[in-house]
Amino acid sequence: MEFLGQPRFEIVGIAVALVAISAGAAYFYLSKKPKGCLDPENFKEFKLVKRTQLSHNVAEFRFALPTPTSVLGLPIGQHISCRGKDSLGEEIIKPYTPTTLDSDVGYFELVIKMYPQGRMSHHFREMREGDYMAVKGPKGRFKYQPGQVRAFGMLAGGSGITPMFQVARAILENPKDNTKVHLIYANVTFEDILLKEELDGLAHNYPDCFKVFYVLNQPPEVWNGGVGFVSKEMIQTHCPAPAPDIQVLRCGPPPMNKAMAAHLDGLGYTSQMQFQF
Repeated sequence: MEFLGQPRFEIVGIAVALVAISAGAAYFYLSKKPKGCLDPENFKEFKLVKRTQLSHNVAEFRFALPTPTSVLGLPIGQHISCRGKDSLGEEIIKPYTPTTLDSDVGYFELVIKMYPQGRMSHHFREMREGDYMAVKGPKGRFKYQPGQVRAFGMLAGGSGITPMFQVARAILENPKDNTKVHLIYANVTFEDILLKEELDGLAHNYPDCFKVFYVLNQPPEVWNGGVGFVSKEMIQTHCPAPAPDIQVLRCGPPPMNKAMAAHLDGLGYTSQMQFQF
């Protein structure tokens, strides 16, 4: 009972201190970022809960996380490794970038283009709702921090759009991030354009921050985008000019990556201004 015999101001001081400690603990708990579900060393199984066919060879795969509030825990600009089996039953591991962010809780999604001879494409083609995918991560050298550059140029081809889409979404959906994004997206035909509805939605909702220019090798009769392959002139017109505070990201088939690197070098973009996924 010594506590009751203490002066009143000491009791009040103790009470205030306890309240402060409790408030601090609550703030720390609430502001603490949820732990991600990925393991960089070991594969973990995630259940396919929804498969949506987007075209004859493209589908969106939604995988459930352990709880409705779980997050994948993938840093912006990084990817995961997926493990499957090819048509001969041999194990294959290939990197993919989800189109979802950690703001999409309870699940993650992959948009996959399945090529006729692709080994991992076979695995995705055979996947049905209820099946499990083995995933490991995060992986990758690119680590994005809001405001690290004034503007990004993005050169994407085919399924190389997925890391670009992930980075662009993270930038545009962060009201404190004023980074500008200029995307050139190349494909063979109009039907090959992945995430077109989503990209057009970003361009419509964030007209001052996001621009997209489509390039087709075999365009339809009515077409107002680029034609052929991505050229130096297209990059000059649609990407930010070389500067210390800009960066051009590229992701596509190896021949495209090689050609884009040559274009960028020729236009004066230094190695520090370029990054290849």
